[in-house]
Amino acid sequence: MADFQTSTHRANWIFTPQELATALIYFKRFYLQWSVMEHHPKNIMLTCVYAACKIEENHVSAEELGKGISQDHQMILNYEMIVYQSLEFDLIVYAPYRSVEGFVNDMEEFCGAKDEENQKLKDLQETARMEVDKIMLTDALHLFPPGQLALAALRGANEMHRVVDFERYLTSILTRQNSERTISQLMESLNAINTWVRKYKFPTEKDMKHINRKLKSCWGHSSQDDSKKREKKRHKSHKSSNEVQNGPSIA
Repeated sequence: MADFQTSTHRANWIFTPQELATALIYFKRFYLQWSVMEHHPKNIMLTCVYAACKIEENHVSAEELGKGISQDHQMILNYEMIVYQSLEFDLIVYAPYRSVEGFVNDMEEFCGAKDEENQKLKDLQETARMEVDKIMLTDALHLFPPGQLALAALRGANEMHRVVDFERYLTSILTRQNSERTISQLMESLNAINTWVRKYKFPTEKDMKHINRKLKSCWGHSSQDDSKKREKKRHKSHKSSNEVQNGPSIA
């Protein structure tokens, strides 16, 4: 996804965090069904971005997308239905970014924020968005609802900015929602999300080059195997044709 962002910046395109988050969710869900040996990640990544822009109502044509990053747009169109089918046409997804914005608006009322505090809340929201960026790279994305992911990001951001008494704020949320969940249960979920983030190790450039070489090597072997199968099938078909013409062999 980082490689795609770099390419789109060069093409003077800037996608919103929500669009990239939707694409990333599609991408992760797709490979819960398939192997990278069956569909190349680069092709699926581009198709997921194309689909995400449609869903987020920022339609970019396949031709524009392909031209902007020097890729064949027909490949995107060929994979589009495969991606939709793999997602079981469940295309409405909820990333934590909007939840972060909603909770920050709620915090303004909770704090009775004035001008100076409003600026602190804006800084808190910006830091929380960066925390969400980290969360999006982990499997926590599939294990916890967007609201809890957003709260985990806000709690991390609040440790830096010290805007609100966060535990008191969480208690107020549970009270207002008449939730059966206790504060200790909610804190346990937020701690689990933070554990996923801490455990995640962002690959270095060296790691990514190694993975790319390995994938190319595997795809190369796969192509050779397919060629051998086709050659064997062709040879067998040719042999069968000769037998029909000359009669069955008695040797």
